[in-house]
Amino acid sequence: MKVGFEIVGLVLFLLLSFGCKQSVKAPNEQEPLNPMVISDSLPWSERMALSVIKRHPEAWQTENDSVVKWNYKIGLLCTSFEELLKKTGNIKYSDYVEAYSQKVIDSSGQILNYRLKDYNIDMINSGKMLFYLYDKTNDERYLHALTTLRQQLKGHPRTKSGGFWHKKIYPNQMWLDGLYMGAPFYAAYNTRFENADKIDDIVKQFRLVYQNTYDQETGLLYHAWDESKQMEWADKLTGKSPGFWSRSMGWYMMAMVDVLDFIPEEHPGRDEIIGYLNKLSGALAKHQHNTGLWYQVTDLPNKEGNYLEASASCMFVYAFAKGHTKGYLPEKYYSLAQKAFNGIVGELVKIEEDGEIHLTQICGSAGLGGNPYRDGSFEYYVGETIKTDNLHGTGPFILAALSLDQ
Repeated sequence: MKVGFEIVGLVLFLLLSFGCKQSVKAPNEQEPLNPMVISDSLPWSERMALSVIKRHPEAWQTENDSVVKWNYKIGLLCTSFEELLKKTGNIKYSDYVEAYSQKVIDSSGQILNYRLKDYNIDMINSGKMLFYLYDKTNDERYLHALTTLRQQLKGHPRTKSGGFWHKKIYPNQMWLDGLYMGAPFYAAYNTRFENADKIDDIVKQFRLVYQNTYDQETGLLYHAWDESKQMEWADKLTGKSPGFWSRSMGWYMMAMVDVLDFIPEEHPGRDEIIGYLNKLSGALAKHQHNTGLWYQVTDLPNKEGNYLEASASCMFVYAFAKGHTKGYLPEKYYSLAQKAFNGIVGELVKIEEDGEIHLTQICGSAGLGGNPYRDGSFEYYVGETIKTDNLHGTGPFILAALSLDQ
């Protein structure tokens, strides 16, 4: 019997030892890779969103930064994910947004790396994603953050004519970009919490920018306007910047179709903005390349160094398609949007074997003034770094695909 017990004990010892050895990993041993495969049967919007998640499991990582930041580009991406949630009902997309928001907004509602007195209109944009999160969670942190951003607009410096400066460090300047960054949030907050008593002011922002950046010859809009006419890049008679940068007009186009969601039917400013949308759409249609895309510098397709740029093309698709669907633009613009999206997929999208997709030929960034100095010339715009999968492009790509139900 003793021998029998010893044999049984030895067997148990060996089994336990074997099991333990199987569960212990060497210090440098990693879990087996299990890469996400993205089906080509999914809509392009989801293929891009899942590709973003595959590359960056958390939204803050999408800027390829080592620290978490409140950032307008991540806000743009999160806005596109919220729209994707509405379309699909897949909480994967809202979870992605909420996880980011909880990292950049603490339990008291303080926003990470945000300084109200910088008066940077870019910082407003990410606030748009908080309306949904507040409704979903009823978490007061989101309401506090929304209120903080609204406070910024209340004290934000303005031109003498009443337009928001782009940033405190850019005095007296309105950039087309700033309309997307500030106006839709302003309108959403004002209609929800303030009885829509600032619609006139919101419409005025669009009017000031349109009237002071409009080019009579082309119908296009210059990137920016300096009311003081003191900036080195500004025309000394008009204050306009020197060139037509497509993405700046893309920001303005998206701002118009988004802000119209909040302007009451009976308000005269509604027709005013629809008028601007139609005029600029007509001008842009004349500059659409035969691939369906638009050049980085809109009006100089044959000049050496110019290139077909992804982010602006995606923004124009979104504005054209949404503009038609909402009844603001004639049907031809929906067709132009479809042509452009096909061009984006055919010319600028690269697909990996596992289904991950990449968007190429995205202008990394562009602006005016600053240090090092940016003069707004053709050479400046085409000389900025061209990137793949930059957030200026991936967020608008998802919105563009959704707007066409692609």
